[in-house]
Amino acid sequence: MKKIGFIGAGNMASAIIGGILSSGFLDAGSIGVFDVLKDKTEAFAKENGIRFFYDEKELIESCNTVVLAVKPNVFPALLSKVGSLLEKNDPLVISIAAGKSTGEIASLLPYSPRIIRIMPNINAKVCAAISACCGNERVSAEDKEFALGFCNSFGKGVEIEEKLFSIYSAIGGCSPAFAYMFIDSLARGAVKNGMTKAAALEVAAQAVLGSAKMILESQEHPWKLVDAVC
Repeated sequence: MKKIGFIGAGNMASAIIGGILSSGFLDAGSIGVFDVLKDKTEAFAKENGIRFFYDEKELIESCNTVVLAVKPNVFPALLSKVGSLLEKNDPLVISIAAGKSTGEIASLLPYSPRIIRIMPNINAKVCAAISACCGNERVSAEDKEFALGFCNSFGKGVEIEEKLFSIYSAIGGCSPAFAYMFIDSLARGAVKNGMTKAAALEVAAQAVLGSAKMILESQEHPWKLVDAVC
């Protein structure tokens, strides 16, 4: 049975946990969390019916999948602290840290771990993220299948080569900001001509949402769809 523990309970980890629970990918009893902000994290755990761990040791000993959901600059200190324990238990390690390759993470540990690197985007908060994932040489087919299911629980997961992660960062990680700006610009134009801001945002956002769905589901080339609109 999968037992997954999150080290770190910030915005992205909280969004992912919410997606896992709402999708039914795992039940609450299979999920635990630890964070140095213990009072806030314990309240979050109680609210969602998941387990709260008082330290990293307790979490690693209890879980066969460990999600590293801390900021990249915390990795050296964290992995130095828990490296021997990870080696002893050998869980699947999932990292959601931006800019940290599987090789870099492995170099901070005293053994060769099973590592899967995942990069979700901010839309995980509404269970609509696109997430890239890749694993190192120790990762099994079963591990990859689990990781993709994990990603699909809060959006859509795609497996790509690690060398392509910088490209993915632009089109999958950063692009939501450009989409938000585009939607806001459309809405501002409508407001300038008499529509309320709330109505304009709803119209523009729904139009963009539908357009993305059209590309994903129609099998038509984007420029053919442009011609159809024209």
